[in-house]
Amino acid sequence: MNVLIVDDEPQSRDRLSRLLGELEGYSVLEPSATNGEEALALIESLKPDVVLLDIGMSGLDGLQVAARLCECEAPPAVVFCTGDDPYGSQAFAESALSHVSKPVESAALRDALRKAEKPNRAQLAALTRPANEAGGGPRSHISARTRKGIELIPLSQVIYFIADHKYVTLRHEGGEVLLDEPLKALEDEFGDRFVRIHRNALVARERIERLQRTPLGHFQLYLRGLDGDALTVSRRHVAGVRKMMQTL
Repeated sequence: MNVLIVDDEPQSRDRLSRLLGELEGYSVLEPSATNGEEALALIESLKPDVVLLDIGMSGLDGLQVAARLCECEAPPAVVFCTGDDPYGSQAFAESALSHVSKPVESAALRDALRKAEKPNRAQLAALTRPANEAGGGPRSHISARTRKGIELIPLSQVIYFIADHKYVTLRHEGGEVLLDEPLKALEDEFGDRFVRIHRNALVARERIERLQRTPLGHFQLYLRGLDGDALTVSRRHVAGVRKMMQTL
């Protein structure tokens, strides 16, 4: 079976390549992929049977790559490689997805390759359930249903959540998606990373650039990633936002 290695760490790629070379029946495809975009391009051109897919890559991460593969007509089987990231063995065991933990051992890799299957959207979405459903800590990805199917947005790329009637708009670095999760539930889960600036808005603390008062006396908050656009801060939340900004 032909195997494509996807990992942004050279040492991890070398280790996986060496371990695969010691296993009978597996061949390592070259070149390996060092990020998610490269992975998608190489999967399309090399047509691997199995992909060893690192979860914690910058840019397009492992779960996002796997979600994209669900859109393909004939996707490869996947073995996820987990390290110092929010996804532990328990979450993967509950989803039945094949995985290995770093540093990868030969026996574990052999077993994972034997169990490797093509992941589906339901399995990927299960990894991003709210904490009170999954029984763990806060998610590192938000799962949204779009025309493409399941889209996974890393929490680190989220700029704000804004509630409007039944839905919540999630604005992220690549655009917007609609969620059917209550804003209060999102605040309860991610309150250490987001701050409420309005009864209908939560913004990422690390995205805050400045708070500015308009000539009419209103307050606007400028966020990194919004290209100059600003969000209105309600008067009741101005003091809390100012206090929080002093600690940034």
